[in-house]
Amino acid sequence: MSSTGSSAAAAEFARRRQSPVQQVQNLLHKRPWLSPLALLFVTFLAFFIATPNFLTPNSMSILLQQTAIVAALAVGQTIVILTAGIDLSVGAIMVLSMMVMASLAADGGLPAFLALLIGVALATAAGLLNGVLVTRVNLPPFIVTLGTLSIFTAIALLYSGGSSIQADRLPDLLNVLGDGFSIGGFRLTWGIVVVIVIYAVMSFVLSQTAWGRYVYAVGDDAESARLSGVPSKRILLGVYTVAGLIYGIAAWVLIGRAGAATPNAVPTANLDSITAVVIGGTSLFGGRGRLIGTLIGALIVQTFDFGLSLMGVNQQWRVLAIGVLILVAVAIDQWIRKVKA
Repeated sequence: MSSTGSSAAAAEFARRRQSPVQQVQNLLHKRPWLSPLALLFVTFLAFFIATPNFLTPNSMSILLQQTAIVAALAVGQTIVILTAGIDLSVGAIMVLSMMVMASLAADGGLPAFLALLIGVALATAAGLLNGVLVTRVNLPPFIVTLGTLSIFTAIALLYSGGSSIQADRLPDLLNVLGDGFSIGGFRLTWGIVVVIVIYAVMSFVLSQTAWGRYVYAVGDDAESARLSGVPSKRILLGVYTVAGLIYGIAAWVLIGRAGAATPNAVPTANLDSITAVVIGGTSLFGGRGRLIGTLIGALIVQTFDFGLSLMGVNQQWRVLAIGVLILVAVAIDQWIRKVKA
């Protein structure tokens, strides 16, 4: 028998000797999005039983529109966490970008497309700044993004004067993602379509390109990746820059969803994006996770909040439920990481 055949036989024998729990552990290690998918199914079933208004077309339309913002931000958060980093400035970058593009269009007299372009470019530059501080100054991602969270939040408030800009003062281009089309009683906005496109593009990039493979390699072991010829610092710089670009697009989606640009929008954006990523099966230690899991995680976060809201549950209890979800997700991640080959 060849060595290859012997290895395959040994692997098959080892697999058969595993207990059912070990087999589940191995399955979740290979496909970390399966556990959040099961949780999403149970969540939908529970709320369907608890409140008859949950699975109506109108309710599902609202749920998806609420999920779109968190889901978009969670894409950028995912690629950062895949490199074993974290980004606490996601919400601040989005709000700053939103206020700049809205103000330039409403008060600055710039054409809508140019204002949009400048807003997205600013978010990209903010992500680049995070990347420079992490890769060139060698500061920890947590400290860098904690600092830029305060900086970008303050700049957004100072720039806007703390005032909101309503939709009737904005050009159609900035409001267009709040429009959409109906399928029966279900309404799908263009903002949701844009977020789906972001997921499709970034899923392809992460799974089918060298850059995507390098992102996983850096997150799995940055030093080993560097010794293997992976330009680790350049990959990290690219990750934070691309994340900034995605936050800028999310700002555009948010204007359409909220019908206004306000510096106090989505105060829980940072926590919600991290929660979606962690619940979606992406490891906080880097190197493992898929965007499909992140999308499912974002749906779970918003489904819990929306479903409990329909049931009339107090806001504090909804926050408590999300906190419990985070702890359970991290505990499951730790258990999955102990899998033995």
